[in-house]
Amino acid sequence: MSNFEQTLTPTTHDLGQFEVRRVLPAKTRSMVGPFIFVDQFGPAQLDLGSGMDVRPHPHINLATVTWLFEGAIDHRDSIGSFATIRPGQVNLMTAGKGIVHSERSPEAERKAGPRLYGMQTWLALPDGREEIDPAFEAVTDLPVIEDGHAKAIVIMGELWGERAPTTTHADTIYAEIILEPGGMIPLEEDADERAVMLVGGEASVDGHALTLYQLAVLQPGREMTLESRSGARVMLMGGEAFTTKRHAWWNFVSSSRERINQAKDDWREGRFGTVPGEDGEFIPLPDGAPKTVTYP
Repeated sequence: MSNFEQTLTPTTHDLGQFEVRRVLPAKTRSMVGPFIFVDQFGPAQLDLGSGMDVRPHPHINLATVTWLFEGAIDHRDSIGSFATIRPGQVNLMTAGKGIVHSERSPEAERKAGPRLYGMQTWLALPDGREEIDPAFEAVTDLPVIEDGHAKAIVIMGELWGERAPTTTHADTIYAEIILEPGGMIPLEEDADERAVMLVGGEASVDGHALTLYQLAVLQPGREMTLESRSGARVMLMGGEAFTTKRHAWWNFVSSSRERINQAKDDWREGRFGTVPGEDGEFIPLPDGAPKTVTYP
Protein backbone atom coordinates (compact mmCIF):
# COMPACT_ATOMS: atom_id res chain seq x y z
CA MET A 1 0.00 0.00 0.00
CA SER A 2 1.39 3.39 -1.02
CA ASN A 3 1.86 6.17 1.50
CA PHE A 4 0.77 8.63 -1.20
CA GLU A 5 -2.77 9.91 -0.88
CA GLN A 6 -2.48 11.50 -4.31
CA THR A 7 0.16 12.34 -6.92
CA LEU A 8 -0.13 15.47 -9.05
CA THR A 9 1.72 15.92 -12.34
CA PRO A 10 2.62 19.53 -13.20
CA THR A 11 1.64 21.46 -16.29
CA THR A 12 4.81 22.63 -18.01
CA HIS A 13 5.05 26.12 -19.52
CA ASP A 14 7.98 26.47 -21.93
CA LEU A 15 9.04 30.10 -21.76
CA GLY A 16 11.84 29.78 -24.29
CA GLN A 17 14.95 29.87 -22.13
CA PHE A 18 13.46 28.08 -19.13
CA GLU A 19 10.53 25.92 -18.13
CA VAL A 20 8.00 26.54 -15.36
CA ARG A 21 6.19 23.53 -13.93
CA ARG A 22 2.90 24.32 -12.18
CA VAL A 23 1.53 21.57 -9.95
CA LEU A 24 -1.00 23.57 -7.88
CA PRO A 25 -3.75 24.46 -8.38
CA ALA A 26 -4.75 21.26 -10.19
CA LYS A 27 -8.12 20.01 -11.41
CA THR A 28 -8.12 17.27 -8.81
CA ARG A 29 -6.76 19.32 -5.91
CA SER A 30 -6.50 23.05 -5.21
CA MET A 31 -4.48 23.19 -1.96
CA VAL A 32 -2.09 21.34 0.33
CA GLY A 33 -2.30 23.06 3.69
CA PRO A 34 -2.20 26.81 2.92
CA PHE A 35 -0.25 26.22 -0.34
CA ILE A 36 -2.57 27.13 -3.22
CA PHE A 37 0.00 27.70 -5.95
CA VAL A 38 3.26 25.80 -6.52
CA ASP A 39 5.64 26.55 -9.39
CA GLN A 40 9.04 24.97 -9.92
CA PHE A 41 11.36 26.56 -12.50
CA GLY A 42 14.70 25.56 -14.00
CA PRO A 43 17.44 24.52 -13.73
CA ALA A 44 18.26 26.81 -16.64
CA GLN A 45 21.15 28.80 -18.03
CA LEU A 46 19.90 31.95 -19.77
CA ASP A 47 21.70 33.71 -22.61
CA LEU A 48 24.26 36.43 -21.96
CA GLY A 49 22.54 39.79 -21.60
CA SER A 50 19.09 38.26 -21.09
CA GLY A 51 17.19 37.61 -17.89
CA MET A 52 13.87 37.09 -16.19
CA ASP A 53 11.62 40.14 -16.40
CA VAL A 54 8.30 39.87 -14.62
CA ARG A 55 6.74 43.32 -14.89
CA PRO A 56 4.71 44.82 -12.01
CA HIS A 57 1.53 42.88 -11.27
CA PRO A 58 -0.92 42.78 -8.32
CA HIS A 59 -1.85 40.26 -5.64
CA ILE A 60 -4.53 40.12 -2.93
CA ASN A 61 -5.37 37.83 0.02
CA LEU A 62 -2.24 35.69 -0.28
CA ALA A 63 1.47 35.56 0.55
CA THR A 64 4.12 34.76 -2.04
CA VAL A 65 7.17 32.71 -1.05
CA THR A 66 10.25 32.73 -3.29
CA TRP A 67 13.03 30.19 -2.71
CA LEU A 68 16.05 29.77 -4.99
CA PHE A 69 18.48 26.88 -5.44
CA GLU A 70 20.58 28.83 -7.98
CA GLY A 71 20.64 32.36 -9.34
CA ALA A 72 19.31 35.69 -8.09
CA ILE A 73 16.13 37.77 -8.52
CA ASP A 74 15.57 41.43 -7.72
CA HIS A 75 12.24 42.00 -5.92
CA ARG A 76 10.56 45.42 -5.84
CA ASP A 77 7.09 46.22 -4.52
CA SER A 78 4.58 49.01 -4.01
CA ILE A 79 5.30 49.37 -0.28
CA GLY A 80 8.86 50.36 -1.14
CA SER A 81 10.65 47.05 -0.49
CA PHE A 82 13.71 46.02 -2.46
CA ALA A 83 15.65 42.78 -2.03
CA THR A 84 17.90 40.57 -4.12
CA ILE A 85 16.81 36.99 -3.53
CA ARG A 86 19.65 34.47 -3.43
CA PRO A 87 19.91 30.82 -2.36
CA GLY A 88 19.48 30.46 1.41
CA GLN A 89 17.19 33.50 1.69
CA VAL A 90 13.41 33.21 1.76
CA ASN A 91 11.38 36.14 0.49
CA LEU A 92 7.89 36.34 1.97
CA MET A 93 5.61 38.99 0.50
CA THR A 94 2.23 39.25 2.21
CA ALA A 95 -0.25 40.80 -0.21
CA GLY A 96 -3.17 41.11 2.24
CA LYS A 97 -5.49 43.85 1.03
CA GLY A 98 -3.29 44.48 -2.00
CA ILE A 99 0.28 44.84 -3.25
CA VAL A 100 2.10 45.17 -6.57
CA HIS A 101 5.55 43.72 -7.26
CA SER A 102 8.09 42.98 -9.98
CA GLU A 103 10.75 40.28 -10.28
CA ARG A 104 13.78 40.74 -12.51
CA SER A 105 17.25 39.31 -13.00
CA PRO A 106 19.90 41.64 -11.51
CA GLU A 107 22.15 43.47 -13.98
CA ALA A 108 25.27 41.64 -12.78
CA GLU A 109 23.56 38.30 -13.42
CA ARG A 110 22.54 39.33 -16.95
CA LYS A 111 26.12 40.10 -17.93
CA ALA A 112 27.24 36.62 -16.92
CA GLY A 113 24.18 34.77 -18.26
CA PRO A 114 21.69 34.22 -15.43
CA ARG A 115 21.06 30.86 -13.77
CA LEU A 116 17.47 30.16 -12.71
CA TYR A 117 16.45 27.26 -10.49
CA GLY A 118 13.94 27.48 -7.66
CA MET A 119 10.40 27.55 -6.32
CA GLN A 120 7.63 30.15 -6.36
CA THR A 121 4.70 29.33 -4.09
CA TRP A 122 1.61 31.16 -2.87
CA LEU A 123 0.00 30.69 0.51
CA ALA A 124 -3.67 31.54 0.94
CA LEU A 125 -4.24 33.78 3.94
CA PRO A 126 -6.60 32.31 6.57
CA ASP A 127 -10.12 33.49 7.35
CA GLY A 128 -10.06 36.80 9.18
CA ARG A 129 -6.56 37.67 7.90
CA GLU A 130 -7.09 37.96 4.16
CA GLU A 131 -7.26 41.77 4.27
CA ILE A 132 -4.29 42.47 6.56
CA ASP A 133 -1.82 45.19 5.64
CA PRO A 134 0.73 44.23 2.99
CA ALA A 135 4.22 43.39 4.25
CA PHE A 136 7.56 42.06 3.06
CA GLU A 137 10.42 40.21 4.73
CA ALA A 138 13.67 38.60 3.56
CA VAL A 139 14.91 36.00 6.05
CA THR A 140 18.35 34.37 5.96
CA ASP A 141 18.73 33.11 9.54
CA LEU A 142 17.01 29.78 8.89
CA PRO A 143 17.50 26.59 10.93
CA VAL A 144 19.61 23.92 9.26
CA ILE A 145 19.30 20.33 10.47
CA GLU A 146 22.18 18.04 9.49
CA ASP A 147 22.43 14.36 10.31
CA GLY A 148 25.04 12.32 8.50
CA HIS A 149 24.06 12.25 4.84
CA ALA A 150 20.93 14.42 5.22
CA LYS A 151 20.53 18.19 5.45
CA ALA A 152 17.27 20.12 5.82
CA ILE A 153 16.66 23.88 5.76
CA VAL A 154 13.47 24.90 7.57
CA ILE A 155 12.03 27.72 5.44
CA MET A 156 8.74 28.18 7.31
CA GLY A 157 7.15 26.67 10.40
CA GLU A 158 8.50 24.06 12.81
CA LEU A 159 10.12 20.81 11.72
CA TRP A 160 12.52 18.38 13.41
CA GLY A 161 12.32 20.46 16.61
CA GLU A 162 13.46 23.70 14.94
CA ARG A 163 11.31 26.72 14.06
CA ALA A 164 12.09 29.18 11.28
CA PRO A 165 11.75 32.90 12.16
CA THR A 166 9.75 33.46 8.97
CA THR A 167 6.23 34.83 9.61
CA THR A 168 3.40 32.32 9.26
CA HIS A 169 -0.22 33.48 8.96
CA ALA A 170 -1.60 29.92 9.17
CA ASP A 171 0.12 26.77 10.44
CA THR A 172 2.68 26.13 7.70
CA ILE A 173 5.58 23.76 7.11
CA TYR A 174 8.07 24.29 4.30
CA ALA A 175 11.58 22.87 3.96
CA GLU A 176 14.30 22.05 1.46
CA ILE A 177 15.87 18.63 2.02
CA ILE A 178 19.19 17.63 0.47
CA LEU A 179 20.12 13.94 0.68
CA GLU A 180 23.54 12.63 -0.14
CA PRO A 181 23.81 9.02 -1.40
CA GLY A 182 22.42 6.79 1.34
CA GLY A 183 20.84 9.72 3.17
CA MET A 184 17.49 9.54 4.95
CA ILE A 185 15.31 11.78 7.12
CA PRO A 186 11.98 11.27 8.93
CA LEU A 187 8.87 13.08 7.68
CA GLU A 188 6.87 13.97 10.79
CA GLU A 189 3.12 13.43 10.89
CA ASP A 190 2.07 16.59 12.77
CA ALA A 191 0.65 18.64 9.86
CA ASP A 192 -2.95 18.27 8.65
CA GLU A 193 -1.69 17.97 5.07
CA ARG A 194 1.82 17.33 3.68
CA ALA A 195 3.37 16.83 0.28
CA VAL A 196 6.85 16.31 -1.13
CA MET A 197 8.29 17.25 -4.51
CA LEU A 198 11.47 15.74 -5.93
CA VAL A 199 13.25 18.60 -7.73
CA GLY A 200 16.56 16.84 -8.41
CA GLY A 201 18.09 13.36 -8.18
CA GLU A 202 16.32 10.23 -6.95
CA ALA A 203 14.40 9.58 -3.72
CA SER A 204 11.66 7.44 -2.19
CA VAL A 205 9.22 7.60 0.73
CA ASP A 206 9.05 4.30 2.65
CA GLY A 207 10.23 2.50 -0.47
CA HIS A 208 7.80 4.22 -2.88
CA ALA A 209 9.75 6.11 -5.54
CA LEU A 210 9.12 9.79 -6.16
CA THR A 211 8.77 11.02 -9.74
CA LEU A 212 10.74 14.12 -10.67
CA TYR A 213 8.62 17.31 -10.35
CA GLN A 214 5.45 15.46 -9.30
CA LEU A 215 3.79 16.53 -6.05
CA ALA A 216 3.22 13.49 -3.85
CA VAL A 217 0.55 14.23 -1.23
CA LEU A 218 1.28 12.07 1.82
CA GLN A 219 -1.31 10.25 3.87
CA PRO A 220 -1.98 12.20 7.09
CA GLY A 221 -1.14 10.98 10.56
CA ARG A 222 1.71 8.68 9.58
CA GLU A 223 5.43 9.20 10.11
CA MET A 224 7.41 8.22 7.04
CA THR A 225 11.05 8.14 5.97
CA LEU A 226 12.46 9.97 2.96
CA GLU A 227 15.62 8.38 1.59
CA SER A 228 17.87 8.38 -1.45
CA ARG A 229 20.33 5.85 -2.85
CA SER A 230 22.17 8.27 -5.15
CA GLY A 231 21.36 11.77 -3.82
CA ALA A 232 18.37 14.10 -4.08
CA ARG A 233 16.87 17.52 -3.51
CA VAL A 234 13.28 17.41 -2.18
CA MET A 235 10.81 20.10 -1.09
CA LEU A 236 8.46 19.36 1.82
CA MET A 237 5.37 21.55 2.19
CA GLY A 238 2.00 21.62 3.92
CA GLY A 239 0.26 22.75 7.06
CA GLU A 240 -3.27 23.30 8.30
CA ALA A 241 -6.19 22.32 6.08
CA PHE A 242 -8.49 25.22 5.20
CA THR A 243 -12.19 24.65 5.83
CA THR A 244 -13.30 27.59 3.66
CA LYS A 245 -12.91 27.33 -0.12
CA ARG A 246 -10.47 29.66 -1.85
CA HIS A 247 -11.00 31.04 -5.35
CA ALA A 248 -8.10 31.88 -7.66
CA TRP A 249 -8.12 34.05 -10.78
CA TRP A 250 -4.90 35.29 -12.40
CA ASN A 251 -2.80 36.69 -9.52
CA PHE A 252 -5.71 36.98 -7.11
CA VAL A 253 -6.77 34.53 -4.37
CA SER A 254 -9.70 35.06 -2.01
CA SER A 255 -12.52 33.32 -0.16
CA SER A 256 -14.83 35.79 -1.95
CA ARG A 257 -15.49 35.87 -5.70
CA GLU A 258 -16.78 39.42 -5.24
CA ARG A 259 -13.44 40.46 -3.75
CA ILE A 260 -11.62 39.05 -6.78
CA ASN A 261 -13.95 40.96 -9.10
CA GLN A 262 -13.22 44.13 -7.12
CA ALA A 263 -9.48 43.49 -7.52
CA LYS A 264 -9.93 43.10 -11.28
CA ASP A 265 -11.67 46.49 -11.43
CA ASP A 266 -9.06 48.09 -9.18
CA TRP A 267 -6.17 46.88 -11.38
CA ARG A 268 -7.95 47.84 -14.59
CA GLU A 269 -8.65 51.34 -13.23
CA GLY A 270 -5.15 51.87 -11.76
CA ARG A 271 -6.24 51.89 -8.12
CA PHE A 272 -3.42 49.64 -6.87
CA GLY A 273 -0.11 51.18 -5.84
CA THR A 274 2.89 51.57 -8.13
CA VAL A 275 6.36 50.06 -7.84
CA PRO A 276 9.19 52.62 -7.45
CA GLY A 277 11.80 52.41 -10.19
CA GLU A 278 9.57 50.60 -12.69
CA ASP A 279 8.78 53.63 -14.91
CA GLY A 280 5.10 52.83 -15.22
CA GLU A 281 5.52 49.33 -16.65
CA PHE A 282 2.88 46.75 -15.70
CA ILE A 283 1.18 43.54 -16.81
CA PRO A 284 -2.35 44.36 -18.00
CA LEU A 285 -5.39 42.47 -16.78
CA PRO A 286 -5.86 39.45 -19.07
CA ASP A 287 -8.81 39.18 -21.40
CA GLY A 288 -10.90 36.09 -20.81
CA ALA A 289 -9.64 33.19 -18.70
CA PRO A 290 -6.02 33.68 -17.58
CA LYS A 291 -3.41 30.97 -17.06
CA THR A 292 -2.53 32.49 -13.66
CA VAL A 293 1.07 32.70 -14.89
CA THR A 294 3.02 35.80 -13.86
CA TYR A 295 6.15 35.10 -15.90
CA PRO A 296 6.95 36.99 -19.11
